[in-house]
Amino acid sequence: MEEIVNIPLAFAENTVLETTRLHLRPLKITDAQDMYEYASDEETTRYVFQQHRSLDDTKFAIANYFMAEPLGKYAIEEKKSGKMIGTIDLRVESNYGRGEIGYTLNKAYWGQGIMPEAAFALLALGFDKMKLVSISAYHNLENRKSGRVMEKLGMKKVTEIKSSRLWKGVLIDEGFYMMTAADWQKRVM
Repeated sequence: MEEIVNIPLAFAENTVLETTRLHLRPLKITDAQDMYEYASDEETTRYVFQQHRSLDDTKFAIANYFMAEPLGKYAIEEKKSGKMIGTIDLRVESNYGRGEIGYTLNKAYWGQGIMPEAAFALLALGFDKMKLVSISAYHNLENRKSGRVMEKLGMKKVTEIKSSRLWKGVLIDEGFYMMTAADWQKRVM
């Protein structure tokens, strides 16, 4: 018989996750300046969300997206500095036993293995505690670095989807990656 997991309860019991270098924790309005640092940067936001034009845009995003429904949404905080350097989230479709991850990282921290470290913690939460059957992620094919994160996690590229959605008024092509619970078990053994 399948184990039924209360997903909101699992998130509520895991609002803070820790890795070697990172704290994953709920966002606070006091994170606005750190988030604005990268959310106002065109290169960082090119593939993930509309660039913030003011600190008020960032406060609005924190309050209305991250704080209004906080479960599954995490600030990525560097342990040694206490600086909030990005965000990561796990969106779960409980009825289907599957999740999807998404992430953004301040470009000053790119290339240091931070995003795979943070995402690995969410994969562990999803597979080990929530008993999900699969976790997926999409990326704009022009954003090869995001696809590389997925590969480092051991996610498998399932397909490329041409003209899959509109982004900033332009049709984009996306890569779709997935990891199953069986893949996860092989990865952690």
